[in-house]
Amino acid sequence: MINRYGRFSNAIACIYHDIQRIERVEMARYGLKGPHAQCLLEMGNFPDGVTAARLCESCEKDKAAISRILTELEQAGMILREKRNGIAYRAKLYLTQRGSAAAQSVAEKAQLAVELAGAGLKDSERETFYFVLEKIAGNLHGICRDGLNKREG
Repeated sequence: MINRYGRFSNAIACIYHDIQRIERVEMARYGLKGPHAQCLLEMGNFPDGVTAARLCESCEKDKAAISRILTELEQAGMILREKRNGIAYRAKLYLTQRGSAAAQSVAEKAQLAVELAGAGLKDSERETFYFVLEKIAGNLHGICRDGLNKREG
């Protein structure tokens, strides 16, 4: 059992570390940092704008982290905030032309990275992998929400 935990946690940590490295390298081209990549990619899914609160949910980052990222993206000319009566509270956020280009480039690189990472897998193996990964993620989320003791029974 301990060996399974070690293998699992080491593999996940290695994957996460490599994803962060790829994001860092790609975002450096725009003078930005790795954490900006996920936000840009997610904003690309909302061409009609998105709120910071929705980004917190979809990126699974806390409010302070998203606020910092958005401020930096705005300073870099990647996003615009739609202010109402001069107030930015609950404002919709939009990618600028520069932000859209960066998001598109990052999306293409991310797609390539996923394809290369899954090289040699059959489609059925890939489907099984994602099914299992999502099941484990859901179970871990439940453990974090409910605690280990409640999950044993």
